[in-house]
Amino acid sequence: EVQLVESGGGLVQSGGSLRLSCAASGFTFSTYWIYWVRQAPGKGLEWVSAINSGGGITYYSDSVKGRFTISRDNRKNAVYLQMNSLKPEDTAVYYCAKGRSDSYYSGMDYWGKGTLVTISS
Repeated sequence: EVQLVESGGGLVQSGGSLRLSCAASGFTFSTYWIYWVRQAPGKGLEWVSAINSGGGITYYSDSVKGRFTISRDNRKNAVYLQMNSLKPEDTAVYYCAKGRSDSYYSGMDYWGKGTLVTISS
């Protein structure tokens, strides 16, 4: 059974940092793209970042570029999102999602339950 479990969310002040983790199991982790997606209160889903199977290719949305860093440890079946210079508009539930294949354009097929990040002004 594919499982993705996010952790690391919490309440921090504007300008602070958080590191989210996503622990994966039930599939061959090292062969899939992994994505971070967020949903702010009352809004739709927003793609945040993506990392390829080997960790050498990363993408970021314009809203987080230069502030967030995605990484992965294939030995630990884990993906991380280091978030710095946080802003109130980063407040959201953050989800990690598994890609359908080793192609960035294949989309996502499994999601975690999310972790809440709240940034106070």
